[in-house]
Amino acid sequence: MSAIPKPKKPVFEIGRETRLDLFRLQLELRMCEKRAFDLFLQNLIKGTSHLSLGQEAIAAAFGVAMKHDDYTFCTYRGHAHTLARGASMAGVLGELMGRECGLLAGKGGSMHLTDVEKGVMGSYAIIGAHLPIAAGAAWSAQYRGTKQVSVCFFGDGTTNIGAFHEALNFAVVWKLPVVFVCENNLYMEYTPISAVTAVPNPAGDRAGAYGLPSIVVDGNDADIMYETAMQAITKARNGGGPSLIEARTYRHSGHSRADPAKYRPAGELEEWLKRDPIPTYRERLLRLGFSEGTLKGIEEDTQRKVDEATAIAKASPAPSLDLIDKDVWADGSTAWRN
Repeated sequence: MSAIPKPKKPVFEIGRETRLDLFRLQLELRMCEKRAFDLFLQNLIKGTSHLSLGQEAIAAAFGVAMKHDDYTFCTYRGHAHTLARGASMAGVLGELMGRECGLLAGKGGSMHLTDVEKGVMGSYAIIGAHLPIAAGAAWSAQYRGTKQVSVCFFGDGTTNIGAFHEALNFAVVWKLPVVFVCENNLYMEYTPISAVTAVPNPAGDRAGAYGLPSIVVDGNDADIMYETAMQAITKARNGGGPSLIEARTYRHSGHSRADPAKYRPAGELEEWLKRDPIPTYRERLLRLGFSEGTLKGIEEDTQRKVDEATAIAKASPAPSLDLIDKDVWADGSTAWRN
């Protein structure tokens, strides 16, 4: 795997409030997913789920950079991306627990989080399936002249899927306002991406084939990610067309709850933990003059939010059977067949 290029001189100024927003949002994503893991161990979350612990800087940066009516498309590892757009924490935890308060009233579960009001246009379990859909949403925005931008997140394994190449090709041909973001955490499910890909950077090294610049960045640095997000989003919003970003990162746990990740080389996780985006960013804020009290206050407030959301989700009942046909048939029920 090739080295991550050094960042260029910043174009967008990252102000004090923006940095606090980035810190706060990274914390919310981390603490909420940690709570999801705890709830799983309590047998309150059934089935599997895919956590993005360690990858929070990417979701947080785009969450801060995007406008309220922009579109997010993400994968089954999409809890953080959903929360980053302002979706209810209780709604996310409730959905994972299959409760009525969930974003989809408990019917979607971990891999299908959606909150259209917040611009979260779905989490997709089929690898690569959402890239053409994200391009289609961008095409719609372009046609309507709304200046909305579509941002599509996917893993490194998706770069070897046909839909990746098809979506990129048409996005460039039609100059669509879409940003494709590859979260390269080095592994697909259990296989190193480097073992099955002809180029060192699975997204960045393919960009040139579509006339796009190669953008490979440190996905564990929230400032770099915010700068990169702002440049790509601004370009798309102003009619400059798509971007393809490869953000190098690392998931702290296995692919899913069933994966102990024993395929990783000894010492690899420990090395990446030294680059954990949240303590790294906290140390940076202290060096920049932010007070320990300010950061402590954000941490305590975030913990309170997670606790409150957990209590709401636990108290929420299971969805009524009356909802079983809702959002399944065009008229909301099976009545048309009876």
